[in-house]
Amino acid sequence: MANLLLTERCVRACPYCFAKEQMADTNPSDMLPWENLLYVADFFQLSDEKHISLLGGEPTLHPHFVDFVLYLLRRRFHVTVFTSGIVRDAMLDEMQESLAGVNPEQFSMVCNLNEPALTTPKQTVRLRKFLSVLGHLVSPGFNIYKPDFDLEFLFELINQFGLRRSLRLGLAHPIPQQPNEHLRLDDLAAMAERLLSYVPLFREYKVAPGLDCGFPLCIFSDQQLGLLYRVNKNGLTFGCGPAIDIGPDLSVWPCFPLSRFHRRSLYEFNHLREIGQYYQEIHRKVRIEEGGIFRKCDDCPERETGMCIGGCVSHGLSKFAQEPRVRLDEVYL
Repeated sequence: MANLLLTERCVRACPYCFAKEQMADTNPSDMLPWENLLYVADFFQLSDEKHISLLGGEPTLHPHFVDFVLYLLRRRFHVTVFTSGIVRDAMLDEMQESLAGVNPEQFSMVCNLNEPALTTPKQTVRLRKFLSVLGHLVSPGFNIYKPDFDLEFLFELINQFGLRRSLRLGLAHPIPQQPNEHLRLDDLAAMAERLLSYVPLFREYKVAPGLDCGFPLCIFSDQQLGLLYRVNKNGLTFGCGPAIDIGPDLSVWPCFPLSRFHRRSLYEFNHLREIGQYYQEIHRKVRIEEGGIFRKCDDCPERETGMCIGGCVSHGLSKFAQEPRVRLDEVYL
């Protein structure tokens, strides 16, 4: 599965955002053109990939957003849209008319929600209007960038607007050589403790928390893991691997935290599998230089068996950038 950015413009300036640097440098007219969408759709079809995720920035800022979605649906792709839910009225009206009745088995959205303190009153009004119209297609998402995060407001939104009862939880990782707010390694244990404090609410509201890539297994005790497994019907994974992001200009990179790392062009590849193999090999070489985010990762039995990959490679790459260039060439930006 890979992600296609319709635009790198956004309606928010989140302190943790993986794409902060891209958004800041983007030309306001930088939008995915139709010919690039057609090329990506053909590329995915030849790769036998039936699922495509549309991202930004904020993808609904693209003037052809609805037309793009409808085109991909007609080609029998399963489409997932990652959005802030802060949508202009005209675009929301178009989405309601064309997408509200789409088969939820073929089309879904993940709404990345921020704590209320990071959302202006005007943004809150637009978000709530979006959820009232399309909430039945929406799974909530939340990015953790500090150890004292708050999830209570999410359960209220899930209950009020009938959102899907699965919560995507992401960790904000460091962007090598770029400033962003993210969890330090010393914060991870406190983050895990905080997350487990919400288990009663996960149970009460029947919400399944899903962990996105980069969570290291060892920050959770055996008891905490047991509690997480009991509220997560789909199981838990502790991986870190290339997600494959494709920009509006068809540039390719492994994931948002590594948006400047070995960036290539989609035209250089013939198949999604080739892109995955290319970045998997680079990840492997990074792991040779730095087994995981903790020193103990080198001798970890869970890492040896593949149960945990050792946390996000962005931590190691940030460390390498501050050292003399004595490592494998592939681990540098």
